[in-house]
Amino acid sequence: MKLQVKTLSNGEAGEIEVDDNVFGIEPRADILARVVRWQLAKRQAGTHKTKERGEINRTHTRIYRQKGTGRARHGSANANLFRGGGVSHGPRVRSHAHELPKKVRRLGMRSALSAKLAEGKLIVIDTLHLPEAKTKALKAQLAVFGARSYLMVGGAELDAGFQNAARNLEGVDVLPQQGANVYDILRRDLLIMTRDAVQHLEARLK
Repeated sequence: MKLQVKTLSNGEAGEIEVDDNVFGIEPRADILARVVRWQLAKRQAGTHKTKERGEINRTHTRIYRQKGTGRARHGSANANLFRGGGVSHGPRVRSHAHELPKKVRRLGMRSALSAKLAEGKLIVIDTLHLPEAKTKALKAQLAVFGARSYLMVGGAELDAGFQNAARNLEGVDVLPQQGANVYDILRRDLLIMTRDAVQHLEARLK
């Protein structure tokens, strides 16, 4: 399959040959859902915590006498049914990450790329570089494509000036080729990749 290569100003810059097994498969919605869930689970901090009965520092003396009150017997104010007592089965500090096979992750990435290409929302450009590294200039360049949001994937090393220009633009993410992932591809409207990024992902996902 051949794709048109454009410049950042939406001009023509040649063609590139891409593998149908990476950019032309039938997208699997179930695989995409599994990969996104795996990514978001890894991002969770897991630092939520409540104090249990053994961690409450209250009196351990008997609250009232054992018999004759007509009420239930209680020996500690740390019990969960008292105000200020411990929490039963509350959240603990833990990791939410779970395993996902590499084959599933690769299939999810191929499905995300193929879905973007099938929707006409994948554009290959020659390079991520601006003669004038200004936010205003980049905003004017992106307005040509007319999308709501953008994910821009560059080479192994990103141009520092381009990154600074894109930093203050809402809905614009810039990632190196090794940082491309399913969640960011799906959450942005238009995927813009450099020629180097396409070749890198193709070699990685074959």
